Amino acid sequence: MDTGKAISNENFGSHILKFIPNLFKKAAHGFSFLIGILKKDSNAFQIQKKSGDELLEELQRVQKESKEYRNQSEVDEEKRIEKIKNQKMISYRYKVKDSSGRIISNTFEAPSINDVRVFLTNEGYEVIEIKERSKFDIDVTFGSKIKNGDLSFMLTQLSTYIKAGIPLINSVRILAKQTTNAMNKKILNKVVYELVIGEKFSIALEKQNNAFPPLLINMVKTSEMTGDLAGTLDEMAAYYTEVEKARKQMISALVYPSVILTVAIIAVVFIIIYVVPQFVDMFASNNAELPAITVFIINASDFLGSYWWIILLVLIAIVIIYRLMFKNVKEFRKTMQTFYMHLPVIGNVIIYNEVATLTRTFASLLNHSVFITDSMEILSKLSNNEIYKEIINRTLITLSKGGKISDSFKGEWAFPVVAYEMLVTGESTGQLALMMEKVADHYQNLHTNAVTTIKSLVEPIIICFLAVAVGFIIMSIILPMFDLYGQL
Repeated sequence: MDTGKAISNENFGSHILKFIPNLFKKAAHGFSFLIGILKKDSNAFQIQKKSGDELLEELQRVQKESKEYRNQSEVDEEKRIEKIKNQKMISYRYKVKDSSGRIISNTFEAPSINDVRVFLTNEGYEVIEIKERSKFDIDVTFGSKIKNGDLSFMLTQLSTYIKAGIPLINSVRILAKQTTNAMNKKILNKVVYELVIGEKFSIALEKQNNAFPPLLINMVKTSEMTGDLAGTLDEMAAYYTEVEKARKQMISALVYPSVILTVAIIAVVFIIIYVVPQFVDMFASNNAELPAITVFIINASDFLGSYWWIILLVLIAIVIIYRLMFKNVKEFRKTMQTFYMHLPVIGNVIIYNEVATLTRTFASLLNHSVFITDSMEILSKLSNNEIYKEIINRTLITLSKGGKISDSFKGEWAFPVVAYEMLVTGESTGQLALMMEKVADHYQNLHTNAVTTIKSLVEPIIICFLAVAVGFIIMSIILPMFDLYGQL
């Protein structure tokens, strides 16, 4: 018994001796794990605090580090594309006759005049004249991008031709000959030229000076790897149809109140400048005592009548300066966008539209197996809203540090809670693309309802404004008349 007890005591002692170092070892592991979590959260917090140029510098640093580890063939391909894009092209103006005898005149960029001649001849045109454009020969066009409506129609046609077994180059050639828009014809002819000299379709689109959106170019690149170009074109056609629909809703929401408000202001100004002076002469001839409200309207009438051209010039100058600053000064653009997004009703319309576009585009990219980091880079180029650009840039930095997408979107006022929760659900379940599609549909419906609300509110508000303005003017005229009648 004593011997057994001694052995058990010895075992117990050895267990104690082993337990103590194991305890410290596990504690050390737990402590390091906790430090790791706190460090990760601290990094996420530091990224969340960054904005503007500081955020861009951090993003560029992260992208530079990631590019150092890429496949050398990818780097070489990028350099090749960049070299091609920077190749000096000479602009020529040509005049040709088509198979029906119709004379066509347009412009074309190529390395030499012989390249232009060979291309036009191969396209079935009879060349009449080709000459290098002078510096005074300028294209009068409004923008160099293909409109979403035209793009959707082109993609649908192109998909139909490809499904019918027509080769890609011939399909684009048919589109170029069918279109009546001179700018679109020029762009499509340049795409045909690139295809003829052996470039990929995605590279041909990319070389057209931003005529085609980055999203379409990247989708075409993906489809070239998967071999499903027609299906991708159909999806992109549906996507740009939705984008165009949303844009028209926005224009409808803004144009209607703008027109009514402009008419109301013109009516009030007309009354002040042309109607009020008729009564002023009558009051002056009868030496009527004028109340303060009438004096104010008379002074306003004199001021508008004398200085209307100065007011008009000032307003035009304000609009021009605002547009230039909004286009070229990022901080001003961000400030104004933040202000608009905090306005009642209007702010919701902007946020709903941005979230719907962002999530729908993200879902399309994910459905085509585009990497998340590449998807985010594309999204940052698509959005013109600085608030969302900064969120996407923070997301790119977070992803490079091993974080989740939701880490960057958490707590962002411009990204609604419902959309964030759906994003978290998509990440945790592996159904991110599906969740983003549902978010896009939900906020597209909210956007439509918000636009309808604006339309229903605008009319009574402007009627009230007109009633108050006209009533104020009428009161300023009627009050002195009562005094005149009292003197009779």
